[in-house]
Amino acid sequence: MLETDRPDPFEDRLSAALRDAGDDFQADRAALVTAGRVRGRRALLRRRTAVVGGVAGVALAGVGGALVLPADGPAGPDRSTAASAGTPNGTATAAAAAFTGDGLLRELKGLLPRGTYGEESARGSDHQLGPAAHLVYDDGAGAAAIGMGFGRVEPGSAQVRELMACPDHDTTPYDDCTSVRLPDGSLLKLYQGYEYPDLRVDTKLWTADLVTAEGQHVSVSEWNSPAEKGAPVSRDEPPLSTERLRALVTAGVWREVVDAIPKNPKRSRSAAPRTERPEVAGKSVGDTLAGLLPGKLDVVAHGGQESEYAYVVVDDGRGRSLVQINVQYGMADAAGQLYAGGEILPDGTRLVTRQEPGEKAGSGVVMWTVDTLRPGPAGLRVVISAFNTGDQNKDATRDAPAVSMEQLREIALSGQWDALR
Repeated sequence: MLETDRPDPFEDRLSAALRDAGDDFQADRAALVTAGRVRGRRALLRRRTAVVGGVAGVALAGVGGALVLPADGPAGPDRSTAASAGTPNGTATAAAAAFTGDGLLRELKGLLPRGTYGEESARGSDHQLGPAAHLVYDDGAGAAAIGMGFGRVEPGSAQVRELMACPDHDTTPYDDCTSVRLPDGSLLKLYQGYEYPDLRVDTKLWTADLVTAEGQHVSVSEWNSPAEKGAPVSRDEPPLSTERLRALVTAGVWREVVDAIPKNPKRSRSAAPRTERPEVAGKSVGDTLAGLLPGKLDVVAHGGQESEYAYVVVDDGRGRSLVQINVQYGMADAAGQLYAGGEILPDGTRLVTRQEPGEKAGSGVVMWTVDTLRPGPAGLRVVISAFNTGDQNKDATRDAPAVSMEQLREIALSGQWDALR
């Protein structure tokens, strides 16, 4: 991924989710438009509270991004319909029309208001990393980066529900977000937020995501800067209004790009079906966490995701304190990597603790963590962290988290987590 301001225990799950969403097409750094999530098996867990807002933008180019062109013509894209490939029984099947990178850029420009362009880059639909397109656009009011991406998702899946859900205002600052179902059954999300969740830079990020009833995913991201990170703000707002974003992302030609992405031959040749690990419902995680908190704490806010993650903001009368937890199966193979040097309890549970500075821009923030891994093939990992602020992006509101390390340990080791499936 590009430079990230989300280096926490939950972040690694994002890249795994994007690879899954793009039929195992691996996204490179140039293709990722911003940072964001759904599943992860190895290494570190994803940092949920930061990624909630970022997903809106990342999903686009990370899923194997690209753009499309209209009908053939002098200004249109190069569409080559490959010759039919012979099948084992001697019959032939027509290949989907391919889109070149240059063609994708021409199509994008044709759908944008009149302006000038620079820093163009794109990949065609047959590229091994998947199609993608990016350019810097100037309508006369300042240069702005725009990117598009395409991929496939499983219709009706938890991945789609998370992708199309608006972020939680308690964890991610943004100005506006709507998610609606269109008459043709497609889902559309329009989001207006910020590149940096801690708002340390005034770079705005506006995105549009479309998921069709067939599972075609089209995404657009734009900034009020010529680059998503590392460039000064060049205008007050990104150039495309919500209405123009909607028109761009719903243009019918983009669905053809998704259809032109080749299926991954490795997946189709796989003899053994992939074993899915169980997922714990996010509501169950949140309810269990609330029930295990010390009685002196008042829960003033709560939230989470559809699966595996939940948080509460508590107050004991001395200031707000964020407590977040991730409950994840299938982590047995991470024992040596994540728990080296930690404790091994009599029942075989591995445990490590950390007390460290907060990972975001809030001044004086500390993060206390207890990370546990149950023994056995199920690989149940429970990670709980507490902060001395109700919002990691804001300054500390108290000297220490409202939940002590001993209390965090007790919550993480509770037998109630083993009963959640």
